[in-house]
Amino acid sequence: MSSTELPFVPPANVLPKVGTVRVAEGERLRSVELPGVTLTVRSRPPAREELPPALYVHGLGGSSQNWSALMALLDGDVDGEALDLPGFGDSPPPDDGNYSVTGHARAVIRYLDASGRGPVHLFGNSLGGAITTRVAAVRPDLVRTLTLVSPALPEIRVQRSAVPTGLLAVPGVALLFTRLTREWTAEQRVRGVMALCYGDPGRVTPEGFRNAVQEMERRLRLPYFWDAMARSARGIVNAYTLGGQQGLWRQAERVLAPTLLVYGGRDQLVGFRMAQRAARVFRDSRLVTLPDAGHVAMMEYPETVAMAFRELLQDAGELGAQRARRADRAEAGGDAVDRERTDESMGG
Repeated sequence: MSSTELPFVPPANVLPKVGTVRVAEGERLRSVELPGVTLTVRSRPPAREELPPALYVHGLGGSSQNWSALMALLDGDVDGEALDLPGFGDSPPPDDGNYSVTGHARAVIRYLDASGRGPVHLFGNSLGGAITTRVAAVRPDLVRTLTLVSPALPEIRVQRSAVPTGLLAVPGVALLFTRLTREWTAEQRVRGVMALCYGDPGRVTPEGFRNAVQEMERRLRLPYFWDAMARSARGIVNAYTLGGQQGLWRQAERVLAPTLLVYGGRDQLVGFRMAQRAARVFRDSRLVTLPDAGHVAMMEYPETVAMAFRELLQDAGELGAQRARRADRAEAGGDAVDRERTDESMGG
């Protein structure tokens, strides 16, 4: 298979009908009702108790499934959960129809406040990167560390390959695109998305591609799918134009949490040239550049991203604290055993 080919999948009309969201082995889904919004949360049982919490936030057109590979690799380091943003994945649209970056950030904050899991290790990709940057800036009490994979932060010179996505923000374009592509199969759509988002689409396994096709079929049957896409794209464009304290770069300057930045050299949606600017703006940052990665490095190179995150934990003192807690528990357990043996020897 060449580096630009995707595995063959049978035509959409012979694939089984998909009515539910896929849940990988070891994952769980639950629905959480909050004021004005209902969120679907994907989680994995942590490898052991008392691991620090983590929350993963996907990008435009994505879902919590985008984080499954990374979540599995980090289940020995964090107690991970991934959200379906309002209108995406298995989460219904927000009651107020607000798909702005601020609206999505508000949903994330409501979840963290309601769950009491904060402060968390917060992850964001693309649109999710813009959302989590805003969360970290306005609610530093909720964030331990921040990991951004190709964050959608404002660019003066947008890449040509990103223009069609931006055009979804123009009123009427999403409806026009829907009409023009009415005959496209789910497989054709997925091939287009993979070609845009992956540095090397050939890295996608046949099973992974088949699952993506089935998920696309399910989404296309949702009556609000294109509306959520268009309004969220408009939210990104609007966020790019905000100035003052609401500007995303200004908010990036306010982030206090140790920050890991991951950029792909083949990213067609977020300019690789923005990596150095981001490294300068985030005050406590570490930059990882992956020359062969595209827009979704956590899906293409999850092992590399996991390793970089563990190094972030090490630098932030989190791993040392975890080891100390485990040592304390082990010592406490040893003391209990010693006391029990002493009691036995004394006839207690």
